[in-house]
This record gives sequence, C-alpha cells and structure tokens, in this order.
Amino acid sequence: MTTDDKCCTIVPYFSIKAGKMEEFKRLGEEMVAKTKGEPKCLYYGFTFDGTEAHCREGYEDAEGLLAHLDNVGPLLGEALKIADIIRLEVHGPEQELAKLREPLAGLNPRFFQLECGFRR
Repeated sequence: MTTDDKCCTIVPYFSIKAGKMEEFKRLGEEMVAKTKGEPKCLYYGFTFDGTEAHCREGYEDAEGLLAHLDNVGPLLGEALKIADIIRLEVHGPEQELAKLREPLAGLNPRFFQLECGFRR
C-alpha cells in the first residue's frame, strides 16, 4: 500500500537546563507566534513533562518544514543555548524525506519513512 500524503513532521524533544524553564517557555511562545503565519504549517505547539519539552509540529511538505526552520532559526538558536535536543525524529514519505536529509543532517535526526496511510 502507498500514500499520496506529503505531510512531514519533525519531532524534537528538549532537555531544559536548570532554572531556564520560564525562558524556554517564553521562547516557545515567540516561536508559536512567528509560526502562525506560515501557510504550510498544519499544527504547532509545545508540550512539557518536568524538565523536558516537545515541539509538536507538522507541515504540508518538506518545503513547509524547511521554510519553518528558516523562519524560527534565530529563536531556535536561542532555545538551544538553554536546552539540549535529546531526540529528533523526522517523519514523512520518502520523496519528501529525500529533500530534508541533507539540510537537517547537522541536527542528526532519525528519519522515519511513511509506507502507507492517509490524511484527511
């Protein structure tokens, strides 16, 4: 079974440094505000468990994901001064993942290939 779904998700988990939670949350709110105007963003937000955070985000396709990273790059850079990425996954169909492998290589993500499914 195959799919024509081009949706890409990037799944980062952050460990926030001691005493930096409020600053991280403030940066998260700024990233949410910047992301609202992105036409290819399907959903975006932050969830928390103790000192860990997850950014829940999905895009219509690889181009939407890359445009997002360009848009929030400076804010993400600030966040990475006070938090470490402890796990990073990218999910999508191979034709979209192929567009992301090189640009995201420096972040050392795991790539999960969508084999079958649908999106409403």
